[in-house]
Amino acid sequence: MTKLPSEISVLIVGAGPSGLMMAAQLLRQGVHPVIIDAKTQPTVESRALVIQPRSLEIFRQLGLDEALIEQGNIVKELSMHRSSDEVSTVDLSELAEPSTAFPYVLILEQSKTERILIDYLTSNACPIYWNTQFLRLNQSDEGVIVELSREDGKQSVSTRWLIGADGASSNVRSELGIAFKGGTYKHRFYLADLNIHKESGPDSIRVFLKDEGFVACYPMKGDNVRFIGVLPRTLEQRESVSFQDIKPYLTYTLDFSTQQENSTWFSLYKLHHKIADRFQARNCFLIGDAAHVHSPLGGQGMNTGIQDAYNLAWKLAGVVNRDFDRKILRTYEEERMPVARRVLKTTDRLFTLGVSKSTVVKIFRNWLLPKLIPAIWSAEEVKKQIFSSLSQVHTTYKGNLLSVDHGSGKKVKAGDRLPYIALYDEKKGKETNLHNWCLKTGFTLLVIGKLNDRDLFLLAKWITDTYPQGLNFYYLPPSEKNKHLFKYFEITEKSKKALIVRPDMHIGYINDAVVIELLDTYLKETVGWKK
Repeated sequence: MTKLPSEISVLIVGAGPSGLMMAAQLLRQGVHPVIIDAKTQPTVESRALVIQPRSLEIFRQLGLDEALIEQGNIVKELSMHRSSDEVSTVDLSELAEPSTAFPYVLILEQSKTERILIDYLTSNACPIYWNTQFLRLNQSDEGVIVELSREDGKQSVSTRWLIGADGASSNVRSELGIAFKGGTYKHRFYLADLNIHKESGPDSIRVFLKDEGFVACYPMKGDNVRFIGVLPRTLEQRESVSFQDIKPYLTYTLDFSTQQENSTWFSLYKLHHKIADRFQARNCFLIGDAAHVHSPLGGQGMNTGIQDAYNLAWKLAGVVNRDFDRKILRTYEEERMPVARRVLKTTDRLFTLGVSKSTVVKIFRNWLLPKLIPAIWSAEEVKKQIFSSLSQVHTTYKGNLLSVDHGSGKKVKAGDRLPYIALYDEKKGKETNLHNWCLKTGFTLLVIGKLNDRDLFLLAKWITDTYPQGLNFYYLPPSEKNKHLFKYFEITEKSKKALIVRPDMHIGYINDAVVIELLDTYLKETVGWKK
């Protein structure tokens, strides 16, 4: 068995989606982590399925979006059914365009998502140490001593930073003494992955509304379909329930026989809604399910964990590489904990609506809601808000320490995710978009509006002299082809805007003027850049 290094810069406990993304993002920022997992091999079960547009944007920065899309199933429709009758259908791509390059939901088994990330780590010489269990830790200001159990015995390692990505039953969180507050829903649920001949027509996520709860159907690639539902009342008291017991209920719900279908995975489980009291304890951090767990309704869990890693990795890499003051690490909890609380609150409401036995709620859920949806969908702003919330492109860090806003605009604020807007690159003479301009590692300075030659020269010289590594620069002067972008940012013919976009593609700084002293102050004092 390969021995772990005795001294480690960053140790990641847990090789699920959050831990793997943390490792991948650190590698992208020039930090080589060590990642361990108590399992003997990667996940083989399908587990989490839904990859939201915001997560695909993150995978795109790693160059992995095409691999995910090739193996996954693009789903652009959500339909609601009362019994077997379809009562309303939502076109997800209509809601999303043009807010993202990925105007849909991608259905892909977690096992395949993990494999794509593992291949990325392997190709960058970052192995995963399987069959390695975290036991305990001893922390000081200088770092963390971690005791591990491996096949060939126990081993102690020293790490400067420790990331707990070891799931809802996190041993790291327990060792840190961080409370995990919340509860467990009383209902039991079943999950069944079937190999089934799907009906012709477009794939859609289907939700069947029933008096006793709901059944949700997720079409995977090929003929595989995931069903999630509330355990029927007649089976609630049974300790053991098999797929054979569920078959009649699926037949009744779907209005076609499932007698000949092959179940590739069947599981019963209870759902939890919990959040950790803290996401950081000195040199240790919690991400993903170790920090928060909630209902799978809305497909938010795995995606929220991926964004945790995305937020923390560039900050930690900056500290490890001695580019940033370590005070920036405090902003991880400041920014991500409110997001986790919002997701918890939203999924809890959806879940309660989906399973409530209240007569009033059942009437609303099963009869009124399907009739209201077409009216709701006719309101353009409401549609956009619903999509932006579920797709996580709405995630914002407005009002937090790293978000400095000197702009007068109402639509785009510091802390927001950089909008996905097509543009014409005047310098290269080709079509592109703002996200393409920010695919590189490091911060990106965007200046939108007219600068005279002298000011442009001084700005370029300041960047070259002060931030030769880590500050990318793009300049977009006014043009007929980019009028839509200027309108979006509320920039008039004679005005301009300066934006500093963070490595996670959120706007850190925005101003209606290009003032080098203020840009420098943001990077050195707010971010804590040491250069």
